Amino acid sequence: MALGAPLTRHWPLFGLRVRTPILELRYPDDELVAALADLAAHGIHDPTTMPFGVPWTDAHPGDLERNSLQHYWECRGSWTAASWRAQFAVLVDGQPVGVQGLWADDFPALGKFESGSWLGRAYQGQGLGTEMRAAMLHLAFAGLGAALAVTSAWEDNAASLAVTERSGYEPNGEDLRLRRGVPTRLLLFRLERPRWEQRRRHDIEILGLEECRTMFTGPKSTDG
Repeated sequence: MALGAPLTRHWPLFGLRVRTPILELRYPDDELVAALADLAAHGIHDPTTMPFGVPWTDAHPGDLERNSLQHYWECRGSWTAASWRAQFAVLVDGQPVGVQGLWADDFPALGKFESGSWLGRAYQGQGLGTEMRAAMLHLAFAGLGAALAVTSAWEDNAASLAVTERSGYEPNGEDLRLRRGVPTRLLLFRLERPRWEQRRRHDIEILGLEECRTMFTGPKSTDG
């Protein structure tokens, strides 16, 4: 039996993969979590800007890596079908290049989820943001039967806004929130299942979902 087999048997998310012709989303084990922390420490954005709602990249070196590990562990430890936070490592040719996350509360009842992502600076501007978003949407809509995707971005985050537009989202209003203590406009977007269906791709593969499906959607119904 492979070394990681018992962990995957008890925590089947470790076996979940989403593959496109360009990249793979993989639920990260601790070795991959550490690699993602190192990648984040090498830089995600210009320090004079802040693309995230929570300014976690403002942490000092060393603290940033430890905080990252704690975040992934917290997402793991607090997971329930009623409230889950899935952070996937994005791999290109087996190398981690960023993170694509999706999260939801009451997903079995609402079918609604939110997402966010980041890429290491060395991997930006290569179309990977759009590709990893497509993989994530395929997992949610085709794999989990989602009804609605929502996302947001600061008004000056041109890269994120471009990916959102290319992915088919529609404007859904705006909000005013503090960013580093400064009121800043947050733009909101939504993508309903029928609109995603019109654009869905057929070159994306999901592996290992059946083993962990109920972790996202709750127990199978025994009705009928």
